[in-house]
Amino acid sequence: MSTPRDGDRDGFDDGDGGGWREPPHLGGGAAGEDADQPNFADRRKKPRDDEPAAGQAWQPPGWDLPPAAPQRPVPPSPDAAEPAEPQDAAPQDAPPTAQGFPPPAQAPARGGGLFGRRRREPTIAERVFRYEGDLVGAQGWALQQGWTVSDGTAPEDAVLADLIAGSPVRATKDHRAGNVLRGRAGTLELVAFDVVYASGRYVVPEYAITAVPMLGAVPGFRLSPARFWRHGTGGLLPMPSGDDAFDARWLLLAAEDSPQLRRLVQDPAVHGLLLGTDDGDEFWSGAGHVAAVRPDGHRPQLLEHHARLLTALVGSLTVG
Repeated sequence: MSTPRDGDRDGFDDGDGGGWREPPHLGGGAAGEDADQPNFADRRKKPRDDEPAAGQAWQPPGWDLPPAAPQRPVPPSPDAAEPAEPQDAAPQDAPPTAQGFPPPAQAPARGGGLFGRRRREPTIAERVFRYEGDLVGAQGWALQQGWTVSDGTAPEDAVLADLIAGSPVRATKDHRAGNVLRGRAGTLELVAFDVVYASGRYVVPEYAITAVPMLGAVPGFRLSPARFWRHGTGGLLPMPSGDDAFDARWLLLAAEDSPQLRRLVQDPAVHGLLLGTDDGDEFWSGAGHVAAVRPDGHRPQLLEHHARLLTALVGSLTVG
């Protein structure tokens, strides 16, 4: 039976160490054997490549800052001659421009004017697409012609509600007459107004109507471009003119066959005027008026356009 003092137990010697040898998984062999073989346990005693040398503190990569006083370029002396640039050379900071197009205009310098700013010059796009519409306004034009202006609430404006109700447009209870102008154009007394509706705090014009009050009775009719969709035409029958070119573009619907409407639909002057338009107006009779309507707001050009067409239509209806 062995005792703890027995030597050479499992390759280990508890004596003076003369018989000790390293275990096989660490190199095997006794002391002095295979001395040239590396000892894996000693590898951890060597510093790694990324470890600092002895006596030097470790720092993460990029921790060191650049020197506080870097080398700065020395400015040239005033006596040094500067190279002359050609006069046709473009400045270095100028942006490149497309070939064949001028460079963009520079914004004017500030100074002067209100709050120290000068008025900005309009761009090319603003000059091309500038507004060229009704600068004066229909009311200004009407006042220059000696017409009267009202807001549609005057006593003589009450009949305009019936005129709107019988018009070719789809008017609702929110539509009313506004911007009412009354005056004389040639031989006719005209009333022009916008069919408006309220949108929040604003009044929006949707249709422009110009009408002529008639002294005598006029049969009910509707003269519309053939391309228009029509509604509320119950009881109205088409009345052809006999002119194929006119009938292809315009359609007269009449409540009855009368000499007045035949003169109207066969009048060469009416044909010439209507064929020369853009087919954007409709005409009808109702509430004692002969009227024209266009989906637009009134302006001087439209007032003159309606006056010219209504003069021809009323002239055909009142002849004889």
